Amino acid sequence: MKSPDALVVDIQRRLAGKWQLHLVGDEVVFPHAFPLGRLDATTLRRDYASVHARTVHLQDWARVARIELDYERREAQGGSMQAVPTHARVDSIDHAAAIAGEGWSARLARARERLSILRERHADASDLGRTLRLLDSYSDVDFELLLVVTGWYLQDFSRAALGVTPRQVPIPGVHAKWLQSHRAGVQALTGLADLGLLPAHPPRIHFTYLDPDHRASGARIHDSATVGDAFAPAYRPEVVVISENKDTAIHFPPLARGISVEGVGKGGKTPAAFPWLRDAPVVVYWGDIDRDGFEILDGYRIDFDRDIDSILMDPTTYVTYEEFGTDYDQYGKLILPGDPKTVGKLHDDEREMYLRVLDAEHMGHRRVEQERIPLGLAYEAVQSVRSRRAKWALGHPLESIEPTDRFPPRSHRNQP
Repeated sequence: MKSPDALVVDIQRRLAGKWQLHLVGDEVVFPHAFPLGRLDATTLRRDYASVHARTVHLQDWARVARIELDYERREAQGGSMQAVPTHARVDSIDHAAAIAGEGWSARLARARERLSILRERHADASDLGRTLRLLDSYSDVDFELLLVVTGWYLQDFSRAALGVTPRQVPIPGVHAKWLQSHRAGVQALTGLADLGLLPAHPPRIHFTYLDPDHRASGARIHDSATVGDAFAPAYRPEVVVISENKDTAIHFPPLARGISVEGVGKGGKTPAAFPWLRDAPVVVYWGDIDRDGFEILDGYRIDFDRDIDSILMDPTTYVTYEEFGTDYDQYGKLILPGDPKTVGKLHDDEREMYLRVLDAEHMGHRRVEQERIPLGLAYEAVQSVRSRRAKWALGHPLESIEPTDRFPPRSHRNQP
């Protein structure tokens, strides 16, 4: 039987996933009956006293929250028939918002107001649910600017924007960086697949040379490279450490023939575009222990087309540093449980940890940031990976194996 706390998480998850569909009328998301889990017969027969105590606790909470419980009669201790809760009914989306807290009532009120404006001014806009969700993160100022910019485009002043960058579009009263960050909203409301702007500049990476001899020479320590540009690093790295956080990449300890690369978000297409980086003998990814960290790792393995190593993203590290974790993202929003994505490139210990931080029943923090883990420990982990790969390579001459096989078996990974 789910606890009230677990039920609140379920309500928050349903709100977070479908609130916009309910508001625009695409789907009736509430009322909804949330299942409480089915108790096994053995528990009911042998320990009904604890079941009854949990039932009373749930009933007390439901009474305050104005939630109706559904019951079924089940055989309990001594053969007696007892009413056992099976579902909790939430009668409306506003009822759900009041229970969920975390600003949901105000969020829905703001969304309804914006939906009314969109229907009045952009009646022809397609997929209002998707658009409303896209605009949810807009501040009131940004929403007002969106209306100004979309009006400007729809009045056919867009010819002045052809062949310029987003920062150069001459819209009165709109600062230069606004369109660059809010292009998707403009396209959603105007229906324009192409705003006629110049393409974005080629992506680039930023990295730090870690080799102690190189650093002692007085040569540059921090460098960058642009995709498609002619470039060669100061030395061809033997070890590449890709770090999700800029601080850990810049301050990573000196490492012979090593470089540390600042992560570029989800997927690894940009760093994978540099053969000297992609094909280094040792490539290590180090990210946060959270949903994003593992999904980014999976994306890197896909884009690099190799089984790159991870460090300090395993259950043992989580248990050691969980007390320093958090349940809030960088915007102060609660990190909610969720459904796992297809992450076919994760290894067993990584997948175990990924599923744990997504589990609604998980009681620990849902994010342990890599900055909370000492850099010295990360250095030791990278050296362990380097040593293991070197030993494995001695028994597997490169000319005897295919490129995609040039990695040690999974059983040898992450062993100290």
